[in-house]
Order: sequence, then structure tokens, then C-alpha cells
Amino acid sequence: MDLVQKILQGDARSAARLMTMIENGSPEAVSALKSLYPHTGRAYVVGVTGPPGSGKSTLTDRITEELRRRDKTVGIVAVDPTSPFTGGAILADRIRMQRHSLDPGVFIRSMATRGHLGGLARATNDVVDVLDAAGKDYILIETVGVGQDEVEVVRAAHTSVVVAVPGMGDEIQAIKAGVMEIGDLFVVNKADRESADKTVMEIEMMLHLGKATEGWQPRVLKTVAVRSEGVGELTEAILEHQAFLQKDEGRRQKWKERSHWVFLELLQERVTARVIEKVAVNGTLDRLIERIAARETDPYSAVEEVLKKAGL
Repeated sequence: MDLVQKILQGDARSAARLMTMIENGSPEAVSALKSLYPHTGRAYVVGVTGPPGSGKSTLTDRITEELRRRDKTVGIVAVDPTSPFTGGAILADRIRMQRHSLDPGVFIRSMATRGHLGGLARATNDVVDVLDAAGKDYILIETVGVGQDEVEVVRAAHTSVVVAVPGMGDEIQAIKAGVMEIGDLFVVNKADRESADKTVMEIEMMLHLGKATEGWQPRVLKTVAVRSEGVGELTEAILEHQAFLQKDEGRRQKWKERSHWVFLELLQERVTARVIEKVAVNGTLDRLIERIAARETDPYSAVEEVLKKAGL
């Protein structure tokens, strides 16, 4: 409870300690998250996603700078690939966003995916809740470089920013159907390159060809993040989308969708773990796998057998 109280008071060290406990799967972390949950739901969550090399980190850094100019506090969750040696995040926050590290209004956390697909780490949503309870106004989630179907960020964020970059084939990646459907805002970064306008045109064309929707119409913006060009306009667009959701009660719907997803993910994880724990005793699971490998039974019948034994 002392840890929870310190987090609610905005203590950064306590928040970092709980995040480490969450990533390590500590049972105490679950107890703390239960206590913090009633104090969540106030922060506005922005997801920044796109293929590797599109400049997501620099863009996240510059958006943070813009929000700080508006006197808003910011939490950053930077999801990185997992080191095959340490299991930790490659390209951690020591490398990125150094200039914000001493700002008490900014909290940066790098997380490893640890094999979790979808562009996010397993504990991302829990870390977002910790930052929310700690009083951050905005939480930016920067995903690991994603492909066309790794789009979990849309479930975690209120506003999804999809980043593309011209001249690297990424414009093709950006217009794949799965990624196109998640974007509230599309950003062509490194727009000082010759083919930037072509990339913008291709994305706009795909948006026009897509299913017509009422309400918010996705926008395409150009930025050169390393020079902060266009980042002010992007930040304004994020704030406009936030105002739209507030007016349209879309924020409440977003949180409902997020809660539904988080609940099902957690339920699936817990049920799977408990079922495996039940059938793993006395070598039952090993024998069952040997039977499948020997073609004495099939995987479908084996799963049905396990679920029946578990009473499901």
C-alpha cells in the first residue's frame, strides 16, 4: 500500500519499481495494480506505430517536446525488440530521448516485447495504467517496428499515429490493409525526401478507396522530425482528435474496447496457464504430446481431452 500511495503522489522511483515487478511477473504487482485501477482512466493515450526506420523514436521525442511546451506531463512507453542475450530491451531509453531524462514532467520506460506479437510488450497495458494512476496527462506508446498485421496499439490507444517514410519501400508497407484501418493520423516522416509527396498521395488514395466512415476522417501530415518540422501541426492534430473523441463520447467507447481486449487477453493467459499446470502433473502432458507425435491421437482430440479433464 505504501508503494501504491507513492505512485498516486507521482513518485517516479515507485512507478519504475512497480513496472519492473510487472515485467518480472511478481504476484505483488497484481495486488498493486488492483489498488491503482480505480485511479486510472484520466490520461490520454497516443500510439505511434510504423515500420522500422520510419523515425518513430524521434517523432515521439518531438511530440513530447510539444506537449511539454503546453505544460502537459508525459509518460513514454517505448517498446523495443528483445535482446537474445539478456531478455531486455534493445535500444533502451538511455539511447533515445536523452534530453527528457532529467525532466520531472516526463517519465520514459523502455520495454522488451519478450516474444509477444502485435508490436507491444505483454505488460504494456499495465505500465500504461501505472503512468495513468501516477497522474500523467498524456501517455505515448511507441511500438516496435510493425508489419501489416501487428496492430495491437489501436486497442491500447485513443489516437493511433501511423508513420511511413518515403524511399525505403515503407510506403507500400504503410498502405497494407491492416495498418490502414488503425490510423487516426498518418505521418509521412523524413518528408524532405523527393518521393514524400508521392507517398502522401498513395496514402490519401488508399484512404479514399477505403470504407467510408462517419465522424473523424483520418488525416495525412508531413514531418521532418529531426528538424521538428511539421511536429507542431501533428501535435495539434492529436489534440483535435482528442477533442473529437470527447465531444463524440468516443473516448468512453475506446476505453470500453480497451477493457474488453485487456480482459480477454488476461483471461486467456490465466486459463491457459492453469490448464497446463493441471495436465503437467505426473508427466501427463509429456505422455499426451508423445501420443500426438506417434499419431496415436490428433492435436484436436488431445486438446478436447485436456479441456474435459479441466472441466471446461
